[in-house]
Amino acid sequence: MARKKAQQERIEPRFADEDEDGAPRVVAEKRASRQKGAGDKPARRGGRTKEKKKRRSLLGGLVYWGFVLAIWGVIGAGGLFIFYGSQLPHIDQLAVPKRPPNIAVLAVDGSLLANRGDTGGAAVPLRDLPPYLPKAFIAIEDRRFYSHWGVDPVGVVRALTKNVTGRGTVQGGSTLTQQLAKNLFLTQERTVSRKIQEAILALWLEHKYSKDQILELYLNRVYFGSGAYGVDAAAQKYFGHPAKDVTLPEAAMLAGLMKAPTKLAPNHNESAAIERANQVVTAMAREGFITESEAKGALARPAHAVRGRDGGSLNYAADYVMDVLDDTIGAIDEDIVVTSTINPAMQAAGERALTDVLNKQGGKFGVSQGALVSLDGTGAVRALIGGRDYEDSQFDRAVLAHRQPGSSFKPFVYLTALEHGLTPDSMIEDAPINVRGWQPENSTHKYMGQVNLTTALALSLNTVAVRLGLQVGPRAVIQTAHRLGIASELQSNASIALGTSEVTPLELVAAYAPFANGGIGVQSHIITKVRTADGKLLYARKGSSNGRVIDPTYVAMMNAMLEQTLIIGTGKKADLPGWQAAGKTGTSQDYRDAWFVGYTSQLVTGVWLGNDDNSPTKKASGANLPVEIWSRYMRDALRGVAVAGLPTGGWRSESLSGPFAGALSGGTSGAPWPFPQPAQNPPPQSAPHMDTSNPSAPTLVTGAARPTAPQDVTGAVTPRDDGRSPRDDAPIPPEDIPGAPGRRLPPDPDNRNFLEKLFGG
Repeated sequence: MARKKAQQERIEPRFADEDEDGAPRVVAEKRASRQKGAGDKPARRGGRTKEKKKRRSLLGGLVYWGFVLAIWGVIGAGGLFIFYGSQLPHIDQLAVPKRPPNIAVLAVDGSLLANRGDTGGAAVPLRDLPPYLPKAFIAIEDRRFYSHWGVDPVGVVRALTKNVTGRGTVQGGSTLTQQLAKNLFLTQERTVSRKIQEAILALWLEHKYSKDQILELYLNRVYFGSGAYGVDAAAQKYFGHPAKDVTLPEAAMLAGLMKAPTKLAPNHNESAAIERANQVVTAMAREGFITESEAKGALARPAHAVRGRDGGSLNYAADYVMDVLDDTIGAIDEDIVVTSTINPAMQAAGERALTDVLNKQGGKFGVSQGALVSLDGTGAVRALIGGRDYEDSQFDRAVLAHRQPGSSFKPFVYLTALEHGLTPDSMIEDAPINVRGWQPENSTHKYMGQVNLTTALALSLNTVAVRLGLQVGPRAVIQTAHRLGIASELQSNASIALGTSEVTPLELVAAYAPFANGGIGVQSHIITKVRTADGKLLYARKGSSNGRVIDPTYVAMMNAMLEQTLIIGTGKKADLPGWQAAGKTGTSQDYRDAWFVGYTSQLVTGVWLGNDDNSPTKKASGANLPVEIWSRYMRDALRGVAVAGLPTGGWRSESLSGPFAGALSGGTSGAPWPFPQPAQNPPPQSAPHMDTSNPSAPTLVTGAARPTAPQDVTGAVTPRDDGRSPRDDAPIPPEDIPGAPGRRLPPDPDNRNFLEKLFGG
């Protein structure tokens, strides 16, 4: 037992240094190891081993816990994806939102006037774009686009590295697919939840569509600044042509806009846009998308934005197209192409004439705004300028502004008188008149006595117009105006003869068209055809009119009288060499409105000038600035057009002057004034607006509000009280229109115009 215990406690000996007696000393291994110094060789080997074991243990722990954390990270990320993914629509319900429709408005020659709609441009197939255009976006935004699956981990890590180290510009790491997902489905907020949803949707897009389809969607949806969505809208906005025609420098500038569309818009910050475009060119060369020589050329000749497209007058015409489009084809749910009647050259000429005259003389005459409308003989709108500067004011004065026409309304009074039996040579007295206190006067307080209707209209004598209006009746005048094309409500009172009821420039010009085309009422229009983007015809205008509204004989009489306005009357400053032209000036009370509506056989054009707040101008009248604008425009608009005379019908007057006066044949002259003189009434109660078409023209006494219809004047007509419109029972002219007022003159068997009679045909 004792031996067994001794064996258990026995420690193996080893020989070391001898003791004093020379005998070897036995030292226990366990004890010796504790007593050995650090420098002993066996002890050093044991320390290294332990250090290695410790390092291995630490590394193993890091690997282990890193693995554990990675697993939990994956689980956490998966949880976040599931949580935020659950807030998105079910995968079966996801669909790319339909792109808002674009309306491309074309001119009569097929050129693009403007794009309308929420996007500002049409969707363009990828195959129709130059190859370097999509490559520019890939080079600068997502160079691994064709290799990743919607989310690019390499790109994210690279962006994070650059952002943390501060090397290069701050980057987001989003792929083109992620950017598309954000534009299609999400808001622009920058939150973790939105980024996660963006990644989920990007994966769905990559599963649903091919790379080229995603790229095409991207290019047609992203925002390029300045209200342009999609690459075609941006190309039109900044460079003035479609995306299919962009150059390499332009493509680089468009791709560069993605970094900050508003800040880098080339029409506002061109230097920054060029700097960014150069970065795109460099990236394209680095990726091998373009050659070194192409890159050098693009850097040497950067793109530049076009100027002045935002404020051009074409926008007024495009807006009017949009106003009438809904009534033409109804609701729009796809891209469409609208062909308009606008002639770009005429539109440019009208804009030039209006802005040049106002820029030079508008301040002197106290005029801030103007409008111009030009129609052909069918009522097609060839030019429409609704204001001085579209960028400054989008209000379309040509279509929407109701202003007093002044004496430019008088042709309807004179036509009514002709239809009641007078002729241009009929004599009438120019003398003071008092209508229940209203006393229209000549501006010089002088009167001409007996004058014929031609002279009275040419010189715009107010007392004569009032006498004519009272004798035929205000309602008859209103019916004539409505029959010819005036759509606005007109007040049935004595002052209607002097143009105190408001009208728009477009309707007034349309109402003059029958004088130019031989008596046919027109429907002013600006749309001829509507197609879908793929060519399907939705609408085509058929030739239509309001039929004959003036007898040819009276057309000839009116043209003879209105031609004299440009020869001896208030419009004699009009300058249109070689053309037979006619027209009428108009000026409202206190020079608030200045008009000239004139025409040839090819075009009818009206000009209005004034101020939006209806404040008086500094004596701007129809005889000065409007006549000058009209002359400038018509000379340009009719350049190269074959000259033709006005419709002459079958009436001739020896008393007329001018080169075309002798062209009219047949008829009567010198017919006496057949109506009784209007009664003279008590002292004035109120006075309407005056006409001051020129300094020598008659005027009205200034005063308060418009008068009511006269009641004690022989021949006057009181307003209807049955609620019916004056047009409901409007009379129609003689000859082929039964029931017209007045007597009918003998028709001319030879109804050819002057040039046809002179040269045959």
